[in-house]
Amino acid sequence: MGFLKEFKEFAVKGNVVDLAVAVVIGGAFGKIVTSLVEDIITPAILTPALEKANLKNLSELTFPGTAIKYGNFLSQVLSFIIIAFALFLIVKAVNSFKRKGEAPPPAGPSSTDQLLMEIRDELKKRP
Repeated sequence: MGFLKEFKEFAVKGNVVDLAVAVVIGGAFGKIVTSLVEDIITPAILTPALEKANLKNLSELTFPGTAIKYGNFLSQVLSFIIIAFALFLIVKAVNSFKRKGEAPPPAGPSSTDQLLMEIRDELKKRP
């Protein structure tokens, strides 16, 4: 029975539960960001470029006479850059909200406190 008790204590620790929640929310957030990039941002950016190149799909970009599809690679690089930028903006916004909620650092001691500390220090010096 000691093993089960130990496992229960481990499984319900605050850190483990927080980590589990973070993983689930992170997975859901990842799907949202992926959809934003693949369904909204990438088509908005690539559609004009593909139309100028007379292509319907980015995967059609290949080196002539080879099977090298550099279009897929470019699509993945573009997705990475957009996702990284979106995450940067989100982290920046969250950090600014955190800074607004934090109390300003405490100011130095008031003049009265400073005077009392000096008196205390002088009294410590006496025998």
